Amino acid sequence: MRFTERSPLAWTALSSPTVRTSLWLVAIALVCVALADFEIRSISPWAELGRFAHGLIQPDFRTLDTAGTALLRTITFAFTGVGLAAIAGMGLALVFHHRWVRGACAFIRGIHELFWALIFLQFFGLHPLTGVLAIALPYAAVFARVYSEILEEGDARPARALPAGSGLISTFWYARVPDVWPHLMSYTSYRLECGMRSSAILGFVGMPTLGFYLESAYGEGLYGEVGMLLLLFLALIASLRLWVRPRLVPFYLLAAPFFLGTGLPIVWGNATRFFTEDIIPAPLRSGEGLAGLGPWLWDLLVNQALPGIGATLVLTQIALVATGVLALISFPLISRLFSGPIARGGGNALLIIGRSTPEYLLAYILLQLWGPSMLPAVAALAIHNGAIIGHLIGRQSNQLSLRPDAVGGFNRYTHEVVPRLYRPFLAFLFYRWEIIMRETAILGILGITTLGFYVDSAIQELRFDRAMVLILITALLNIAVDAVARRMRQHLQLRTTPTASTPP
Repeated sequence: MRFTERSPLAWTALSSPTVRTSLWLVAIALVCVALADFEIRSISPWAELGRFAHGLIQPDFRTLDTAGTALLRTITFAFTGVGLAAIAGMGLALVFHHRWVRGACAFIRGIHELFWALIFLQFFGLHPLTGVLAIALPYAAVFARVYSEILEEGDARPARALPAGSGLISTFWYARVPDVWPHLMSYTSYRLECGMRSSAILGFVGMPTLGFYLESAYGEGLYGEVGMLLLLFLALIASLRLWVRPRLVPFYLLAAPFFLGTGLPIVWGNATRFFTEDIIPAPLRSGEGLAGLGPWLWDLLVNQALPGIGATLVLTQIALVATGVLALISFPLISRLFSGPIARGGGNALLIIGRSTPEYLLAYILLQLWGPSMLPAVAALAIHNGAIIGHLIGRQSNQLSLRPDAVGGFNRYTHEVVPRLYRPFLAFLFYRWEIIMRETAILGILGITTLGFYVDSAIQELRFDRAMVLILITALLNIAVDAVARRMRQHLQLRTTPTASTPP
């Protein structure tokens, strides 16, 4: 579908609530900037950046065999976890209309994969089951929500045409699923790419994926090996469409569990102790009872939860606006309305790199270059999410048709294209809000004082009761942000499709 204009577009075409909302987001982000820590603490950041760039230009392939094993583990964890999640998510989509199912899924997906991995590590240890479940559990909740939304948008007439008494499962598979099957497969393919990124960063908590070897190489100053691992990962993501064919997917799913490795044996006594002792609040374990629980919770709230929530919200709001700015700047790089074929090829390459590299991995690299502050986190979140939204908006801009006498250059950008793409841009930005919040929380593991910092500290100190309370707070915060974003999308009546023309 192509969109043609009937009258010149200008910013006045945008509804005033949309403009006011955007200005409020910018104003809040500016206040948050005043509260944030953006100091560069590295002694020689430019020299460090030069060494990193040299490693990318001249990667060291002498340890390719080890990297190949890590790459295989990354793929198998992703296929196994996403495969299990897709099956579970399809089943949950059947009953997603129940409020308790929606609430449980919202809570589960509000906890990042790395948090789930840290939890499972305590009773499964470095066993493949830890990595598989860390991906499968939150992804199943995501699949349940998205699959149910896709099914709701499908044609309901085939289901109504079935004879009375047709079972729920029969109706689901024979009347509802076939109509939306391409959309289900398209989203599942996208989640597999996300699963590859999640699988890679599981290495930062000890799983034998690419992240583990990248962290080791970076710690030893082996920038050539770091460059090799990053290039391998980008090649893996870029080539997914070439080797992940529908006919081969069942083979991959059946073969993947056999290449997960063995790991350390599971000590089931650890699991029993974790649920019966470790996560029970300390005052209850020590016999203080409810009298000691209040002061314990107050201390945790004042000294860890509230500072973590504050830093998480500050970083999220700055990253949200930075993501929007970067998306608006980057989408012309792949738009035929602004760039030629060669320039669009280069722009696509940049956006593929940005959206394919996990935020956690980007933040880790930038932290090594600039030192611990919020700056690497904001840059990592903005680059990754801005590239995703820039890619989506750039593709939509290619569907627009302008009049032959339409203005060019910067005026075309400000008066013709952006006003018609701004509402879908804002819709995509609100969709990413919850994801940015989840990633902001988990970046605390790298030393930034968001909620993840306090969760990781509690786990390192073996205070699992404190860690579980903080993880619960993180999930509730994500649920709240998602609810606010959804309400704002509904209030502003935002859609992810461009405006066809200016209303008369």
